[in-house]
Amino acid sequence: MWGDSLLIVFISICTALLGEVERRKEAHGDSLDKQHKKKIEREEERLKNNNRDLSLDKMKSMFAIGFAFTALLSMFNSIFDGRVVAKLPFHPISWIQGLSHRNLPGDDYTDCSFIFLYILCTMSIRQNIQKLLGFAPSRAASKQGGALFAAPPGQFK
Repeated sequence: MWGDSLLIVFISICTALLGEVERRKEAHGDSLDKQHKKKIEREEERLKNNNRDLSLDKMKSMFAIGFAFTALLSMFNSIFDGRVVAKLPFHPISWIQGLSHRNLPGDDYTDCSFIFLYILCTMSIRQNIQKLLGFAPSRAASKQGGALFAAPPGQFK
């Protein structure tokens, strides 16, 4: 059981790192696009076409990553199907029990399934990896943000 739990934590770290490294590659592409944008301000039509192509490439990349993560999740879900991978120190509330005790035999709801442990690990590990790679906003920036869908300052100059 400990080996399974540690393996799931390791899988969660690897998938979170893979997702964040992919975001970092996209961020570098955006910074190059901004430099390129300053050089060709007079050619707005060309810039519009380049932005459309970049959005299409990002969309393809996101679909590929989503497909790969879905395939990995389904593979690991079938590997750990019916196996108790951890013991919860609490009884989950009723609407979470279906996820925490998914495909496990018995009525001991402190038994934890793969998918529940993976989701918990990914939620906690992804934030730390984002901070480590510099993607998470600083506390000061998040306090200034205010609105959920507000545009970044200076975006529409």
